[in-house]
Parts: sequence; structure tokens; C-alpha cells
Amino acid sequence: MKSKTDWARLESKKAASDISDEHPEADVRHVVRGIVRRGLQPLPSKTSVSLRLDQDVLEWFKAQGAGYQTRINSVLRAFRDASV
Repeated sequence: MKSKTDWARLESKKAASDISDEHPEADVRHVVRGIVRRGLQPLPSKTSVSLRLDQDVLEWFKAQGAGYQTRINSVLRAFRDASV
């Protein structure tokens, strides 16, 4: 039985494709974060809260890009650590 697979077409796609096209979840930021976290203590669990912020403050954090809630958490943690 002869294969109906177009091997030449598959090989040309494989050579031209980027790993992020094949595996969008394999973004470099996620890989690096996983490497950096290895060997460290587990991340503390998060608690969902309702927090009232000034609109301009929230817009500024959001303008910095994705992960604004994590950045807000980092700022609050830095303030806590500086206050000790």
C-alpha cells in the first residue's frame, strides 16, 4: 500500500515553522519563569479580594501590559518589606 502523505510538503512546513507556531504555550517567558522557579520555595497561594483603586492608578498599571495584578502585588509586597 502506497502512502498518500505528501512528505515533501510536510518537510517544507516543518523547516519553515517556528516552535512558537507549533506550541504557542511554549512561549519563552513561560519557559524562563519555569527555569528561574526551579529549586525555589513554592509560590504562596493567592487570595481573591475586592480592592478599590483610583482610576488613574489602575489605568497606569494596566498600561504597563499584561500581568498588572501581579505588578500591583509586587508593589504592595515591596512596601510591606520596606516597612519592616
